[in-house]
Amino acid sequence: MSHILIVEDEPIIRESLSRLLQKQGHSVTAVSCVADAIDQSIHGYDLIISDIRLPGEPGTVLISKAAPIPVLIMTSYSTVQSAVDAMKQGAVDYISKPFNHDEMVLTVNRALEKSNIERQNKILAQEVARDYPIDGMIGNCEPMKKVIDLIHRVAPTDATVLILGETGTGKELVARAIHAQSSRKSHPLISVNCAAFADNLIESELFGHEKGAFTGALQLKKGLIEAANDGTLFLDEIGELPMEAQANLLRVLQENEIRRVGSNKTIKVNVRVLIATHKDLKQMVADKLFREDLYYRLNVFELNLPPLRERAADTQQLADVILTKMCRRIHRKAIRFSEEAYQQLNHYHWPGNVRELENVIERAVILCADKVIHTSDLGFKKPLTIDSAIKGKPDPVEHPLSLDDYFIDVVKRFQPQFNETELSKMLGISRKNLWERRLRLNIPARE
Repeated sequence: MSHILIVEDEPIIRESLSRLLQKQGHSVTAVSCVADAIDQSIHGYDLIISDIRLPGEPGTVLISKAAPIPVLIMTSYSTVQSAVDAMKQGAVDYISKPFNHDEMVLTVNRALEKSNIERQNKILAQEVARDYPIDGMIGNCEPMKKVIDLIHRVAPTDATVLILGETGTGKELVARAIHAQSSRKSHPLISVNCAAFADNLIESELFGHEKGAFTGALQLKKGLIEAANDGTLFLDEIGELPMEAQANLLRVLQENEIRRVGSNKTIKVNVRVLIATHKDLKQMVADKLFREDLYYRLNVFELNLPPLRERAADTQQLADVILTKMCRRIHRKAIRFSEEAYQQLNHYHWPGNVRELENVIERAVILCADKVIHTSDLGFKKPLTIDSAIKGKPDPVEHPLSLDDYFIDVVKRFQPQFNETELSKMLGISRKNLWERRLRLNIPARE
């Protein structure tokens, strides 16, 4: 049995249709206008059947107000074009009056069947999402399983999410995962690193500016928040946002509006805001470095990313995935880690988290001379000790090669068999940069 709401101002049609559908085993409620339909709590129905022309608002208004409940449009005044317009707005189907009973029953059953299939597909998609990992995110350890579960829960909502974690833990990846699983996924995701802009420029970047608002403002500029309209705005390193910009961001969250620099007019926006930081915002509030009202507005849903040192169960799997990606990036055939290399990766403290792991593996792929990455390819200056792994603390010299040491090692090791073009490609730099670094580090070119 389905619950159907009929919205029809002609009493004879309303009563006749109600009896017809009741005979088919449906529960039916009938009203005469859109306002009465809304009073009936429209989201409790499986299908709404509405005339287009009604007292007050037209029946097509229900298409958006009742979503995702399907709306079947009836019309006797329209041409085919008006019915097409209703379908473009999202109506599940239409039927012309006068209609015969068989035609109406067939149309209603078809609409209910379509709605049921869509609902089942949505449920199935949610179940699949719960059972399978988020694209790009790996986590078999309990902390990461919890993070992934929370992403699944919060993504379909429009809640503001505060993503906390050390540098390199993958906060932007989490933001992308939330956006990809949200209803806004077909709209832009705009990522902004608040630390990348000078204090006097961040407001112009976020909110835009009018022509002539300040020296150098030669034309009107839309801000990044406007660019994210109907989508998602990801503000990384929110702790670096100046106080004045914090006040304006608060207006966005409270009033859903922005004001360009140099303008007195407000512009309505519809954005979901995701926030990330590695700083202690609570302490910043106590130190008067961050607005308290903004903090509590941002901290609707808090998501804490564990550092890599607390994800020992994930390190090997992460390393394998990153290795595959790096081999593909530099067009190298598949290689693997030795067991000793796995042990070093597992025992290292990883102060730079996943980002540091990526850098170490990329370096190893370049240095590896055969099909297996050995401990020497990882670039650690000193073998890692069991004691350091147990204590969870790195040895004083327990770190990969510096960039200069890495450059020297690669050039001296591979220049006998590679020319300058090949070397620069291997290092991911230009030939000019290769030449300049040679001079600075006093590395002669091969004869």
